[in-house]
Amino acid sequence: MGTLNCSRKIWMVDTTLRDGEQAPGVVFNTTEKLNIATALCDIGMDEIEAGIPAMGDQACQDIKQIMALNLPCMLSSWCRADPKDIEKAISCGTPGVHISFPTSSVLLKTVDKTESWVLETLRDLVGFCRTYFDQVSVGAQDATRTRGDFLHLFAQTAFDQGVDRLRLADTVGMISPMAVISLVKKVKHAAPMLGLEFHGHNDLGMATANAVSAVEAGADALSVTVNGLGERAGNAALEEVVMALFEIGGYTGCIRTDKIKNLCDLVTKASGITLSDSKPVTGKNVFCHESGIHCSGLLKDASSYQLFAPERVGRTKTQYVIGYHSGSASIEHAIKNLGIHIDKTTAGKLLPLVRKTARQQKSFLTPSQLKDLYLGVKE
Repeated sequence: MGTLNCSRKIWMVDTTLRDGEQAPGVVFNTTEKLNIATALCDIGMDEIEAGIPAMGDQACQDIKQIMALNLPCMLSSWCRADPKDIEKAISCGTPGVHISFPTSSVLLKTVDKTESWVLETLRDLVGFCRTYFDQVSVGAQDATRTRGDFLHLFAQTAFDQGVDRLRLADTVGMISPMAVISLVKKVKHAAPMLGLEFHGHNDLGMATANAVSAVEAGADALSVTVNGLGERAGNAALEEVVMALFEIGGYTGCIRTDKIKNLCDLVTKASGITLSDSKPVTGKNVFCHESGIHCSGLLKDASSYQLFAPERVGRTKTQYVIGYHSGSASIEHAIKNLGIHIDKTTAGKLLPLVRKTARQQKSFLTPSQLKDLYLGVKE
């Protein structure tokens, strides 16, 4: 990973309560929204997209209740480029507003609008919003499929109107890291003083990589969701982006990584969507090891086969399991953890029995199974 001006503070925008809830079948009740917003603020999130006022009275009530928490972070409402949406956002009282504009030819055709309409509406709405909101950001929806010249003109117009930040949305998750770098640099060149945010979807599994690449190309902010929750294949995952940027990449941010697990567990329960065991950062297998070579190395130096310590993300400790791929060193370690002294010779005798058992049951052994095999060898 590059280290382009890592002293830059990266502004993190969480949209779990907006884009995350748009995942099929996911509905957060009011209590869950309040708990998630509180946990996001506790972890150090800079901005929370609290919801979509145009969804109706219940959505507005939820946003108002989040506002009533008086959280020490920016709260914003998400709106379409429609005055009625803006009016509902004003009634919710959030200090920030985000206005999303369709900018690609595909989306413009879908909503029966033109590029001229986008620019005219941008000028009208931003001028109106600056009277009522402390922060006004706008989004180029489907920016990655938008005609380059028009995207640059959109960015320039946004800056001229006093927009605080422009969100470049990879709405269908089709871009690659190198293309993101090119896109961000070109928009930066077109509007050098305009803050840029990247919002990536994960349809091709590249949302985290694209988000990190956007920062390395000069983006000032990133839009993420907890657990990567969102439409279709989801969004750039907060936990992955945070560890890539702040723990490994050396960029500056306010996120407390040690609170990641509790936050992710909270959203998992509220959303009802179970994470894969191999989910980066938070999956239960991330700090679980069976391979003999890996376990032997880890027992000598924890950094040999782990990128960061489990405690850094609120996990407890590295876990070693005994299975088909285990070696004698990890077997010896596991037996000693059962309070039994074992020598290398006995551990070596156990090895073929462990592998035979693991192969037969197609899983790793429980501590009691390992102890029974040891007692059998000793007899």
